[in-house]
Amino acid sequence: TFDLVLITKHILGVQPLNSPYKLIAADVNNSKSVTTLDLIQLRKLILNIDNKFGNNTSWRFVDASYSFPNAANPWAAQFPEVANLNDLGADARANFVAVKIGDVNGNAVATSQVRTAGEFGLNVADQALKAGNEYRVEVAGDLKSIEGLQFSMSYDVNAIELVDVEYGVAKEENFGIFAKEGVITASWNGDANSNTFATLVFRATADANLSEVLNLNSRYTAAEAYRNNDQLSVALNFAGAQAEAAGFELKQNTPNPFAGETVIGFNLPVAGEATLTIQDVTGRTLRVVRGQFAQGYNQVTLKASDLNATGVLTYTLEAAEFTATKKMIIVE
Repeated sequence: TFDLVLITKHILGVQPLNSPYKLIAADVNNSKSVTTLDLIQLRKLILNIDNKFGNNTSWRFVDASYSFPNAANPWAAQFPEVANLNDLGADARANFVAVKIGDVNGNAVATSQVRTAGEFGLNVADQALKAGNEYRVEVAGDLKSIEGLQFSMSYDVNAIELVDVEYGVAKEENFGIFAKEGVITASWNGDANSNTFATLVFRATADANLSEVLNLNSRYTAAEAYRNNDQLSVALNFAGAQAEAAGFELKQNTPNPFAGETVIGFNLPVAGEATLTIQDVTGRTLRVVRGQFAQGYNQVTLKASDLNATGVLTYTLEAAEFTATKKMIIVE
């Protein structure tokens, strides 16, 4: 989202992008110009609504020896992206400058660890939820002090369901809703005229405290905010105190027994790798699901057709030093 901040400043003429490589990165839709259409496509990717650029590649490569005739307009002449090496009689080398599309601040390093300059808090009033009731959850913070932010927010689909999003500073285009997974992604930048980011309307399907079933993480969209070109981490605070991380817990799959598909939910105390292993009663492994999961609530959907089994099965979750096993039943 900080790239959106910088592209917006360029379009408005407030802070022009100062290199041809940044301009190439900003041209998300490959139109040989930088416009608000690039902002729209890039935000959809950040929100996980799209998973690739429609008219561009993820990276572009420019011959490192090439000199742009007009650095303010890298499309004035076609820049070389291919090296032809003919009649090779010895080792040869071709050098390129790699440009990550959308990354105008140049921080796309796959193994980088970002150092933050502090923390930005979003505040939510904790509530005791009763099954069958609807609740309005206002998400607010000192939005006037930042230039933008983004995050993923997960909710336990076994306890609450999202009914509506009432817009505040953030509008429809700033959200991605993944109801089946229980995830909301958000990406916003601009000038805030209110402290209310948005109000989420949930319906409780089980009794629980809100802080136990709602958490902010980087599952799809990395949680970060921006102030004076500094990057901040983002925390979700309940009733003025930061919510404690959920402990390790493997939940019973629902529905159980099942014939078509079932959902296995689990809580992790910290984000990291976890492995879910499904076995039959003889100990034969039917499926292994391994991935990086968020702190707090996560879930995995299993299809009976992928397991090719019936009867009693076990599923085991392993994460760091934690292990838990439960049983489930597949019916014909």
